[in-house]
Amino acid sequence: MEAVSAYINDLGAAVVLPVLIAVFAMALGQNFSRSVRSGVLIGVGFVGINLVIGLLGNSISPVAQALAGRLNVDLDIIDVGWPSSAAIAFGSQVGAVIIPFCLALNVVLLLCGLTRTFDIDLWNYWHFALGGALVAVVMDSFWWGLFAAGVAMIAVLALADLAAPMIQKYFGFPDISFPHGTSAPYALLAIPLNRLMDKIPGLNKIEADPVAIQRRFGIFGETLFVGLVIGLLLGIAGFGFDDPREDSIGILTLGITVAAVMVILPRMVAILMEGLVPVSEAARDFMAKRFPGRKYYIGLDSAIAVGQPAVIATSLILVPVTLLVAIALAPLGNRVLPLVDLATIPFIVAVMVPIFRGNIVRSVIGGAIAIGGGLFIATALAPTFTSVALASGFENSTGSNTISSLVDGANPLTGALVALSELGPVGPVAGLVIALAFALFVRRIVLKRDEAEAQAQSAAPVGP
Repeated sequence: MEAVSAYINDLGAAVVLPVLIAVFAMALGQNFSRSVRSGVLIGVGFVGINLVIGLLGNSISPVAQALAGRLNVDLDIIDVGWPSSAAIAFGSQVGAVIIPFCLALNVVLLLCGLTRTFDIDLWNYWHFALGGALVAVVMDSFWWGLFAAGVAMIAVLALADLAAPMIQKYFGFPDISFPHGTSAPYALLAIPLNRLMDKIPGLNKIEADPVAIQRRFGIFGETLFVGLVIGLLLGIAGFGFDDPREDSIGILTLGITVAAVMVILPRMVAILMEGLVPVSEAARDFMAKRFPGRKYYIGLDSAIAVGQPAVIATSLILVPVTLLVAIALAPLGNRVLPLVDLATIPFIVAVMVPIFRGNIVRSVIGGAIAIGGGLFIATALAPTFTSVALASGFENSTGSNTISSLVDGANPLTGALVALSELGPVGPVAGLVIALAFALFVRRIVLKRDEAEAQAQSAAPVGP
């Protein structure tokens, strides 16, 4: 099983998901050729998204390092990024069995009515594996680690159900939810925070979604120019003008690169969606025939949302904000230097942005709060994270004795699981009780939404 998990990790999402999606589509009754085409298109979309995110990361990392140097940052825990975290997760004992275990658990929860989300994003089960692997180290027990991974999945599926209507409305993805371990937990922060912002004078009047920005600034409010301006400002903040020739080249290059990301990334997502829509429709028809009257969501990677203009604009603004927050929190105990995962901030805010209705100002504030709190979690988990990494065969070439990750090392759900595990066996059991209670709570909300929707439809006028 460890060899299979390692093989899956080496293949990566761009290969694993097309195969899984094609098989899944055929199981739903879609013909062979259409299923294979859907799978390949999804793979092409993921390759395109990863290329653009990689371009963004390669462009931002030098700026982040330059800015850290200019601010004399001295943080000794290095953010190794999500690719390393995924390899660490799949390389653990929990990671070896995570896919069949969580898939079976998802089916049980669907049959029990405790979730509406069928999470077909099997590759991203590594998020559950990482939390489980950390708990396994703390409790010195594979079985308690696997237990914790199951608790994490129950919580994430409930969060996906809770945020699904907002995601579907904002992004225009019918019957889709995001049971993504990086994105879903931040819904619990964004929902109450958005309600609070609605009551703050001044802040509740700011219209800062992409449509409002373009309406106010005309052609200069287009995503193309927004990306250009953000890139130039990032370059100026990072490089300065100590060497006018070299710095001006870096600043102008970054401006065009970020503008390119703003334009190209949505088109890569469109390719992915072209392959995904037929599968989603087939899944909806399959469920409707076999479970009439019940609604289901297809759980997908939040990568399909990262190309939305408000998501990428928020993420780019959060790059320098994250570094400044890390520095400001150092006297209070933060030791983590955000680095590799700066390029994956879009995944952190992917669920928050639709909850904030695309308002970039609110999203940046919410993202800064989430990341700021996460830095303390990442600092606390770093020793355990490093132990799991070394046990999984991770080669630490960062030059730091302790490593972590902004994606899952700073995740509040991961932090909660590890904190509970330090209480002994009672901790994970309490976590299961809390997760199940939360799932039942969300189920009540979902059923009330159904009733309200049914009443609205019955009250709607029929005919011309």
